[in-house]
Amino acid sequence: MSSTEVIAPGRVAVVTGAASGIGLGLTKRFLAEGMRVVMADVEKGALDAAVDGLEHGSADVLAVVTDVSDPDQVDALRDSALATFGGVHLLCNNAGVGGPHSPIWETTRGDIEWVLGVNTWGVINGIRSFVPEMLRQDIGHVINTSSIFGLFAGTLGVYGASKHAVVALSEALHLQLREAGSSIGVSVLCPGAVDTNIASSARNRPASAGPATDEGATGQASMDRLNSLVPTGRSPGEVADVVVDAVRESRFYVLTSTNRIPAIQARFDAILSGSPPTPPLG
Repeated sequence: MSSTEVIAPGRVAVVTGAASGIGLGLTKRFLAEGMRVVMADVEKGALDAAVDGLEHGSADVLAVVTDVSDPDQVDALRDSALATFGGVHLLCNNAGVGGPHSPIWETTRGDIEWVLGVNTWGVINGIRSFVPEMLRQDIGHVINTSSIFGLFAGTLGVYGASKHAVVALSEALHLQLREAGSSIGVSVLCPGAVDTNIASSARNRPASAGPATDEGATGQASMDRLNSLVPTGRSPGEVADVVVDAVRESRFYVLTSTNRIPAIQARFDAILSGSPPTPPLG
């Protein structure tokens, strides 16, 4: 095994949002590679069920209930991983929620804080907790889950904004690690439609967020349209295969489909021409 190979038997991966969807797909693939996996999720029942459903040795998996929006809980996740396995070689900042699709000016502060707290601050917290440990090891790779909605003209309100932020954070992390002379790798996963349960992410919306946003006709129509695409998307296992290949090939931007490339190109064309954005999914 190469000393710089992060996906290999005996290596340790931390996956947030690991109880379902892409996170569970990554977990299964990493275990199949002979890795040990720390599974983190905010939903204890789902996390316990996911662990029970895995084919693995009891020494290969550690489950830690974690709210990634809370930096103290992410620090505790890191400490548990290090105490159990002695190191972390692959960090997947994957936990995410959908949130409302309503216009930003109609979205409640509680919903904005919830979506940004998980989707954006969850990535920041993961970087701040784990990257210093990787720097001490001088080996590692960070995978931040954004979305295809993080690459083209802003849509879906605060969700799209949170995913654009993840792309920018990942780019900054890559450049700063290179400036520091580190060999730690970074990838940003920008999946299109994937067959997950993100449409029901409100099940984990904290009570502290207060009353939920009233979607209204426009927001509900957007949500219905996107939810209809979820079952037709790629499987979490297929996405995990793409991720593993990307890490081994040192690819930074990781797309799972090509059908939104025209929308990505249109955004950059508009930036260069100074034109206002056009609806990317029209």
